[in-house]
Amino acid sequence: MQRFLSTARTILAHRGFLALLGCNILLGLAYSFVGPFMSMFGTREVGMSNFVFGVFMTITSVVSIVLSTLLAHWSDTRFSRRSMLVLGAVCGTAGYAAYAVVRDVVWLTVIGSFVLGISSITFSQLFAHAREMLSRSDVPARDTPLYMNVFRLFFALSWTIGPATAAWVMSLYSYEGTFLVAALVFFLFLLAVLRYVPYAAPFVGSKTAKAMPLRQALMRPVVLAHFIAFVLVFTAGTICMSNLPLLVLNTLAGNQGHVGIIYSVAPVFELPFMFFFGMLATKGDQARLIRLAVILSVVYYAGLSVVQAPWHIYPLQVISAAIVAVTSGIAITFFQNFLPDQVGTATNLYSNAMRVGGTAGYLLFGWLAETFGYRAVFVFCTAICAVAFAILYFYRRAGTSAPSPALGRTALRGAGLRASGPVPPPRRPCTSLDSFLAGGDAP
Repeated sequence: MQRFLSTARTILAHRGFLALLGCNILLGLAYSFVGPFMSMFGTREVGMSNFVFGVFMTITSVVSIVLSTLLAHWSDTRFSRRSMLVLGAVCGTAGYAAYAVVRDVVWLTVIGSFVLGISSITFSQLFAHAREMLSRSDVPARDTPLYMNVFRLFFALSWTIGPATAAWVMSLYSYEGTFLVAALVFFLFLLAVLRYVPYAAPFVGSKTAKAMPLRQALMRPVVLAHFIAFVLVFTAGTICMSNLPLLVLNTLAGNQGHVGIIYSVAPVFELPFMFFFGMLATKGDQARLIRLAVILSVVYYAGLSVVQAPWHIYPLQVISAAIVAVTSGIAITFFQNFLPDQVGTATNLYSNAMRVGGTAGYLLFGWLAETFGYRAVFVFCTAICAVAFAILYFYRRAGTSAPSPALGRTALRGAGLRASGPVPPPRRPCTSLDSFLAGGDAP
């Protein structure tokens, strides 16, 4: 409790931290209005088959990966985070407003690829901005994972009300109303960025930013291993996002209200889990927590493959909350540590794992659902998460000691910032689960 109160006092005393929390809520709310219902929108409203919907989402995901990678590099070398956030917010507003009225598959693909593709940079840029803000503050470097998880917690907070509210809006105003509300929230996000996010020049003084392109970073075995593992985890997550609503509606005889409740249960538990795992990350090994989350993913998808009624999914969403608290919270800091002088590119590396997983997930979903049915899809998700854990377990020694959570000193000097030296986290007693997750090399 003392740690919670201390963290809360620090955030409340820093205006920039408070503004960042508000931006996270708005961005999460916009995504929560759209994400859970995209497969329903594509198949039921637009009339796509499951396969065509998978191709549609694959094309838009591939284009967004290319655009976001280019923009992320520019954010580290040419333009400010504020400029990128403004650009993403404008495109998000325009893109979802267009989705409210367009029903032609070709035009939806163009809008989703280029307008919303540019908008996809907002998530990684917001958390890159958060990392740099922490480095400018008096927050100890070893507490960075905790504060990053708190910021991610407020992104999850919006999902406690977003999907259920979106389902209610949809029942009254159909998909037009849902997308227009998402566009409005993105516009509010734009106003928040213009008002509260200050201009800061990119770290042009960083030689590392020029010498380490993304493809070179991926040549490091430990980076590539974690990237592939997260691609598999996010592939399963994307398949689940598309498949779960249709399983509820078409197999379990549920309705849109059940879907809204299902996607609102997990965020309630994500809040305490994110703080809890954030504290653990300041004391121990982040890579070990990530392996734990992947094991929980195997359990979660195995459970979804055997549910018989919509309410059976509710308790499983508690496991989902623990998974998200690590893979969408601590994992951001973990990836940023791979390229400490290029926080924008490093955060986008994490985001690209999400997008590549999304691309594979959407394409596989269409084929799997058409061929094997909605329930068997979760068996596939169980299998690929087991493969992801095997990859992380094989590279456990290379990935056990995460780099310092502080931003690289080269980058900080380029920005004229002060940095405190990295403080080695204290070791904690090893349990039998710790030993298994660490592969026998736990302290």
